[in-house]
Amino acid sequence: MSSIILLFLCLFIGIVIQRIPNFPRNTAIVLNQYILFIALPAMALYYLPKIELGWDLLFPASVAWIAFGLSYLLFTFLGKMYNWSKKLIGCLIITAGLGNTSFVGIPVIQALYGDEALKTLIIIDLPGTFVVLSTVGVMVATLFSSQKNNNDSMLKKMLTFPPLVAFLIGFSMAVFNIDFPDFFSTTLKDLAATLSPVALISVGFQLKFKAYSKHFRFLALGLAFQLILLPAVIFALFFLVLGRTDEIAKVCVIEAAMAPMITGAILSSSYGLKPELSNMMVGFGIPISFITIAGWYMLVEYLMV
Repeated sequence: MSSIILLFLCLFIGIVIQRIPNFPRNTAIVLNQYILFIALPAMALYYLPKIELGWDLLFPASVAWIAFGLSYLLFTFLGKMYNWSKKLIGCLIITAGLGNTSFVGIPVIQALYGDEALKTLIIIDLPGTFVVLSTVGVMVATLFSSQKNNNDSMLKKMLTFPPLVAFLIGFSMAVFNIDFPDFFSTTLKDLAATLSPVALISVGFQLKFKAYSKHFRFLALGLAFQLILLPAVIFALFFLVLGRTDEIAKVCVIEAAMAPMITGAILSSSYGLKPELSNMMVGFGIPISFITIAGWYMLVEYLMV
C-alpha cells in the first residue's frame, strides 16, 4: 500500500513543482537523464545477476516482446491508413507497447499474489520489458524521430544506451553465476530505489491536465490497446491456447494489463515523439489502470482455476 501511495504522491509533487519558479524549465530533462544514465542501469546490475536462468523463463519474458510487436503492427497500420505523422506513430508504438511492469507492477503484484510472485515479475520486467526498451524501443524512437540517422548511428545509439550496456553486463554475470560484493550490490539497490520516485516526479512535472486536447482521441486509442486489448491477447494465449492456469500465467496477464511504462514515455519524450501525449499516456493511464486491473484480476481468478 505504501508503494501505491508513493506512486501518486510523486506524481502530485511533479505537478506542484511545475508552479515553483525555482525549478527551471529543463528540470524534466535533467531528471530523465539521471534515470537513463544512473538509476535504470543500477536496477539492471542489481537484479540480473541474482536471476536463475532456465527455459521456464521464456513464457514470462515473451510477454513484453509480444506486446511491443502487436503495438508496432497496429499503430504502423493505422498510421499509414490515416496518414498520421511519424512522431505520432512512434509515440503510440512505444508508450502503448511498453507496460509499467515494475513501478506499478511491483506493488500491485505483491498485493495480489505475494512476494513469491515477484520472481515471475522480474522475468517479465528485465529480460522482457527492460530489454525491449533498450533495443527495439531505442530503434523505434530513432527511426520515427526527426533526427537524421543511418544504420551505423542507430546501432551506435543502441549499443551505447546505458541501460542496455548494464543489461548485457548483468546478464553475463547471471550466465556465469557471479554477483557483486554485498557492499556494492547494496549500493546498486539504493540507487535503483530512486528510479520510481524520480521518474514519477519527472512525469508529473511535464503533465498538464486540459479540458480539451488534440491528443485525447489518440490517448483513448493507446490506452484501449494497453489496458484492454493486450491483456486479452495474453489471456487468450496462456489460457485458451496453452491451457495454463497457474500463478505464473495469472501474473503474466495482470502484468500485461499495466499502465504505460514511465521510462518508455521518457524515451519517447527525449526523442521528441509527441512529449505531451507521451506524458498523458502515463498520467492518465496509471489511475485508469487500477480500475481495469481490478477487472482483469477478477476475470483470471474466476476462469483460471
